[in-house]
Amino acid sequence: MTGRGELERAVVEVLWDSGTPMTARAVTDQLIDRDLALTTVLTVLGRLETKGLVERSRDGRAHLYRAVSDRAGHTAELMRQVLETAGDRQDALARFVDTVSDDDLAALRRALDDH
Repeated sequence: MTGRGELERAVVEVLWDSGTPMTARAVTDQLIDRDLALTTVLTVLGRLETKGLVERSRDGRAHLYRAVSDRAGHTAELMRQVLETAGDRQDALARFVDTVSDDDLAALRRALDDH
């Protein structure tokens, strides 16, 4: 059986890939290889909405769902949340920098320079 977190990730990735609001049916159709019921996808979308990752709006009788942020924004938020749990932020950042690739380190330098 698919784990709840993995299914939530798959649903939000469909929304990210779309880039536009989608109905639950359209999301379900994109997950055709998973053989999911529409009600299952609606439940997952509801959980994602409760978590603040998805927004729902009305379009006539249908509801449209969209991801609140894009992949990069979501990743940045996760990184910020993890950093907030660090007892020593400077040490955590230093250890993080020690683990990244040269390409990621160069990208981080560019981002800091741009900031």
